[in-house]
This record gives sequence, structure tokens and C-alpha cells, in this order.
Amino acid sequence: MTALAERIRGLAGWRRWALAACLGVAATGALPPLHLIPLVFVAFTGLVWLIEAAGDAPRPVRAGFLDGWWFGVGHFLTGLYWLAHALLIDAAQFGWMVPFATFGLSSLLAVFTGVATACVAATRARGLTAVLLLAVAWTAAEWLRGHVLTGFPWNLIGTVWASWPAMMQPAALVGLYGLSLITVLVVALPASLGSARGGAWRRAGAASAAVLVIAGWAAGSLRLPEQALRTDIQLRLVQPNVPQSLKWDPAQREANLRKTLALTTAPGLDTRVLTIWPETAVPFVVTDFNSNGPALREALASATPPGGLLLTGAPRAERDPESRLALWNSLHALDPSGQIVATYDKFHLVPFGEYVPFRSVLGRFNLNVGTVDFLPGPGLQALSLPGLPPASPLICYEAIFPGRVVAPGARPEWLLNVTNDAWFGLSSGPYQHFAAARFRAVEEGLPLIRAANNGISAIVDPYGRVTAALDLGETGILDGTLPASLAPTLYSRFGDTMAAVLGLLTLAGAFFSRRLFRSQASNIV
Repeated sequence: MTALAERIRGLAGWRRWALAACLGVAATGALPPLHLIPLVFVAFTGLVWLIEAAGDAPRPVRAGFLDGWWFGVGHFLTGLYWLAHALLIDAAQFGWMVPFATFGLSSLLAVFTGVATACVAATRARGLTAVLLLAVAWTAAEWLRGHVLTGFPWNLIGTVWASWPAMMQPAALVGLYGLSLITVLVVALPASLGSARGGAWRRAGAASAAVLVIAGWAAGSLRLPEQALRTDIQLRLVQPNVPQSLKWDPAQREANLRKTLALTTAPGLDTRVLTIWPETAVPFVVTDFNSNGPALREALASATPPGGLLLTGAPRAERDPESRLALWNSLHALDPSGQIVATYDKFHLVPFGEYVPFRSVLGRFNLNVGTVDFLPGPGLQALSLPGLPPASPLICYEAIFPGRVVAPGARPEWLLNVTNDAWFGLSSGPYQHFAAARFRAVEEGLPLIRAANNGISAIVDPYGRVTAALDLGETGILDGTLPASLAPTLYSRFGDTMAAVLGLLTLAGAFFSRRLFRSQASNIV
């Protein structure tokens, strides 16, 4: 193993960058839907060896940045390839944007990983010190990626544990960012096998990784009850599976709505108290914005359980005082009479998908249906629903943001995520989206109910376990019971402060490990 490590450290030029990109690809293989977790150990072990060599280069910051940047390019390109599917639905109009959405975005996101590895290389750290510093730097880069320019915390590296519920449980304490830090620390420890230093570090590094994984699994398993508590609230989730190419087709919109209604009114609706439809399941404005609103709401009343509610995504429109059109991506709650009793407007909009930043310059990159940008809603809220516990509604990718799914001071009893992943076809994108949403349940100690047009509709307990689901590409209904919520978790009370504390402790460990290795070296001399 030492010989392999030295060979990797000695690579230069395009061979070095190609290896870094391949290691990034390997890290993607550990994410949903493949869950090839051993690959993430390979990826970060190799990355540590590259960073150690970069620290010995004449320009360590440059060398370290390039190693991390190429790693990030491989990682994000293979992790986000599914973005091209959305553009190829109308290839004649948007196909030209594929290189910008795949290679371009991956190159920009890779800057964050490049900065992380440059910071470690600048310290010229080796061994355990390099591993500890990489864990902190990588997590800081992920946090920045999740906040800069509205944020895009997609595929945080802690998500590799999504297939292993026991290993998801630390997110209840330190959040997914904190779990990412722990993950990088664990999966990079086998880099000790390539150490020429020998001694305790080489013997203990890989063994420590195995011990930490086993300990994490054991601790997480102790937190998991055999079955989460349930409420008496009976749900019906509807997944119409409408292809994106037909969803907004004027000739198909009524047929799409009739399909959703027919699925909903299948036998058993009268035993439910809540029907949930996906994002924009109603492709029409259901308010009194136009004359069709009352008749449409009357039709929707047939999908409402007796004495219950229908929750559905739909666009909302108004005219401002100057008669300009204003649009929102909204969620409505309708009662059996067809009256709207609650509304939530999505506030975290998708750049270029729901609005175009700097439209005067970037207007050609508009993926909106139509030429009018959606407007953001006022923000997170605990939606009050007559006869039901309050919910925190999250439309589409609002569910991927750690610590930003519950309104401050207004704790709900469940999370509701409505989405339309038909944009991404039968790709890894919908699986990654669902995994991120499940981590919000663990972090907040709240059950998650998810209704997707074409994606994964599911009932998830507050431990992140899927109790019932409709898989990607399925058409149908899902009847189930709302799980009960838990007491507020440590993360729900203190947020990313917990990850910051963990990061400071790790930095302290890096400081002492560096002093220890220097002391050992001086004793040898």
C-alpha cells in the first residue's frame, strides 16, 4: 500500500488531474442511488495522498487547489449529470444549454472543493493532521456551497449513509453538515496505510476507521425504536406520473388533471382525512384570478375526503395595481366545499428554473414556462390546517437545505414536501433529492410526508426510515398513517452551531496531532 501511495503522490500533470477526477467520480458512486459506500473510502484516501504531495510542491496552494478542483469536477459532473435531462425535454429550445448546466455548473461548484484542499495543502500537513484538517475544510466548503448565491447543498457527502438508517442518526445531533465532517474524517483515515512514517499512525488509522463505523452504527441502532409512534391521521398520497413533456401542454393539461382525480377517488378515500397531491398537480390557477376558479375548485372537492382536506400544488396569480401579472409556485389546502382554507407560497426559488437572476443579461437562460418570473413567498411557516396538526410545507428543492425547513419559533408536527421530479426522468436525481429530504426528518425529529409527480412519494418517520413509498416511475396512490413527531432534537434547537463546535474540536485535534508528530520526529533525530 505504501508503494501505491508513493506512486499516486508522484503523479504530475494530466495524469494527476485525471486521477483526481476519477476519485471524485468514485465518491459519487457512494451516493444514492448506488450506495457503493466502499468507494468513498477509496476516494478520500487517494485525495489525502494527493494533498500530502501538494504540500511538498513549490506552490502548495496552487497544487492543492488543482487537486481538489479536478476531484470536484469529476464528483459534481457525475452527481449532477441528470440536469441535462431537464434541458433535453425540449432539446430544440434548451439543448444548447447542456454544457453550461453540466460542465459549467460542475466547474463552479468544484471551486469550493478546490479551496478546501488548497487550505489543507497550504499547511503542509501530513498523516492524521491532514485528515483532520481536510474534514474541517471540506465541511466548511459544503456549508459555503449551501449558502453562497442562494445556496446549492446538493449531495453533501454525509448523504452516503442514506441507505443505512442507523448511520443517519448523528444528524439529529450535529446535522448533515456535522455528519459530513464525521464522514470525511472516517473515510480518509485509511490513508494511514500509505504512510512511510510507520509507527502508531500507520497501524491505527485504518483500524480506527473501522471502529468508528461500527461505533456509529451501534449508537444509531440504539436510538432507533422498532417502530415509530403513529397518529390517527390517515393519508392518501397521489403520484400521477405525468411526463414533463406533457405536463404543461395546453392540449393535455385537462387530461392530466382528470388522471390525478381518477387516481384519488379510488375506493378508500372516505377512510382518509387528508389527500396530498404533488407540486403543480393542478396546472391551472384555482383562485378567483379568472372565471374558471370556482368551477375548478368544485371539481377538486371530489378529491377531498369527507370532513378532511386536499393539499395540492398549483400556480397562484394576481394582478398588481398596474395590471402586471404576478405568479407564485403555491400549495393550497381545500376543504370538501372547495374553499381554499390555507395557502403557502414557495420562497426559495430555483435560479433559471423559476426566475432568472440578472434577467437583462442572462435572459436567454430562462427555463420558465412562459416569460414571467415566479415571485418568492414570505418564507417558512407552520401551516395551520383545520382539524390537523400544523405542517411545515416545502415545495421541491426547499427540502434540501439543512436547518432551513422550519420557521423559527413555530415548530410544526410534520414536514410536507411536494415536488415534481419528472424534469429529471429515470435518473439518479430524484433518488438524491429524496435522500436529502429524509435527512431533514432526522435533523428536526419530524416525520416527512412527500408527494411527487414523478419521483418518490413516501411516508418517512422522524428517524428517516421509509415506512411506505411509491418508487420512481410508478403511477398510483399511497395510503398510510402520519407518524408522530419526536421532542425537538439538539440540531433543531441549535442548528449548524453544533457542526461548528464539532469543527473547532477537530481543529484542536489537528493542532495537537501536529505537535505530537513534530515531537516524535525531533526525538528520532
